[in-house]
Amino acid sequence: VDVRWRFAWRSVQCWPFGAAALSTPRTRTRTRVPALPTSTRDLAMAAPCGRGALRLVLIAVSAAFLTYNVLLSSRSLLPLPTASFPAATTASSSSSSRRLASGRAGGTGGRRLFHTAVTASGSVYNTWQCRVMYHWFKQARRRAGGADMGGFTRILHSGRPDEFVHEIPTFVADPLPDGADQGYIVLNRPWAFVQWLQKADIPEEYILMAEPDHLIVKPIPNLSRDGRAAAFPFFYIEPKKYEKVLRKFFPEKEGPITNIDPIGNSPVIIEKESLSRIAPTWMNISLAMKKDPEADKAFGWVLEMYAYAVSSALHGVGNILHKDFMIQPPWDLEIGDSFIIHYTYGCDYDMKVYSSLLTQNFRIRLRSSFFNHVLLLTRAN
Repeated sequence: VDVRWRFAWRSVQCWPFGAAALSTPRTRTRTRVPALPTSTRDLAMAAPCGRGALRLVLIAVSAAFLTYNVLLSSRSLLPLPTASFPAATTASSSSSSRRLASGRAGGTGGRRLFHTAVTASGSVYNTWQCRVMYHWFKQARRRAGGADMGGFTRILHSGRPDEFVHEIPTFVADPLPDGADQGYIVLNRPWAFVQWLQKADIPEEYILMAEPDHLIVKPIPNLSRDGRAAAFPFFYIEPKKYEKVLRKFFPEKEGPITNIDPIGNSPVIIEKESLSRIAPTWMNISLAMKKDPEADKAFGWVLEMYAYAVSSALHGVGNILHKDFMIQPPWDLEIGDSFIIHYTYGCDYDMKVYSSLLTQNFRIRLRSSFFNHVLLLTRAN
């Protein structure tokens, strides 16, 4: 840092002489410069200031230009809209600044179109995920086998539009009142779905509830059948294990605990009418579980998933469990017949670096702040 400062200071000293040499060579005047610290002054005075001044000035200007570009590039952590992310096809607004945009209409022919919906908080990383997810959604829909894939909506529960509402079809939902989520932001998801289902114009008769950290790797057919939803079974959703806690929200009169499927709300393909009935119950049970110390401790970060499973059972909506709906690395290592890659788990990559001085292990974690910025920069470039 000291060397760069001294170089810049010397460039400032040399500038008047370079300019004078180019304009009036016979009338040069030395400009007085404030005294430098002894060591710095000695180094500065050792450099030529007359004939070599122009070269130093050009180098200094080049360095400034490079620095300017670096500063500009630092603003690119969040990629700006490009031609590969075209704007939404339709949009409507209301007095509360809500926007609804749908990629494709539904309900034609013999197809059973479903509308894909993801909830989003609006954070930088979450927004990046949504942009990537929407891109690959469109790629899958264009391919053979994507005939059941209808429109797409990002349900943004920040309460205000962002700069990407013209790029990603977006519905702006209100967040929960301050303090209602108790630091568990996922509680906004059921409340956001309630608002969307009540206020949006959704032409499709089915809904695919997905998440920003889903990558659609192949066209998804409508897997629901005969009034039953299609869902992915999670190994960590264990109703039988937590029967005592769940009976607070699913009384014995509702039936055996096995009526609760080992699912969350995503990925799920479900009839729109069924989800419209489930969503308010899902919201209320999520809030009730969070307020219950025993349930909150037992379910932790998957509390809202248990709430959806319970709500689905309370409304008598069965689920066809599809293990091939998605994969979850690092537990799953091959895509196989799956449609979605769910990159929610922290994937560790270890590498050993050798040098003549040391041998050191380096570790990169998928969800670390550093690696997230690497992903953002990679996407931006």
